[in-house]
Amino acid sequence: MARTLILMRHGKSGYPDGVADHERPLAPRGLREAGLAGDWLRATQPPIDAVLCSTATRTRETLAATGITAPVSYEESMYEATPHSLIQLAQLADDDVQTLLMVGHSPGMPWTAWELAANRDSDAAAELSAKFPTSALAILEFDRPWAAVDPGTGELVRFHVPR
Repeated sequence: MARTLILMRHGKSGYPDGVADHERPLAPRGLREAGLAGDWLRATQPPIDAVLCSTATRTRETLAATGITAPVSYEESMYEATPHSLIQLAQLADDDVQTLLMVGHSPGMPWTAWELAANRDSDAAAELSAKFPTSALAILEFDRPWAAVDPGTGELVRFHVPR
């Protein structure tokens, strides 16, 4: 059974005075682009079965702006997570989940996409390696169960920046 992992960086955030990094909200541009990302996901990707989302305010607001309504698990460990930690979270996904969305931060999202991709010479990989801007989406497919997802086992099939 094929599995699809969607790695999304949060939308453009604001920098209000006196607000800790974890609590920073989205800027208006971030809300708009996260909404565009949700529209693109619904139009081009399989239905999302589950979501893992960082507990940071900007990631929660990004997810809300996408309009994705799949069951969500908010994971504190995704804030400042390494690729190893993010891959471990994906490996714990339920077997009945075919499409998993993870909403997190940079550098975790781009580094994880790069680690998982076996096809680093593809056009999508070239785009991803050039820049992984806010609200960007890396789509990876796997021909194995979540528990067997490891570095170099995925196919980076698409990289999209909603603008």
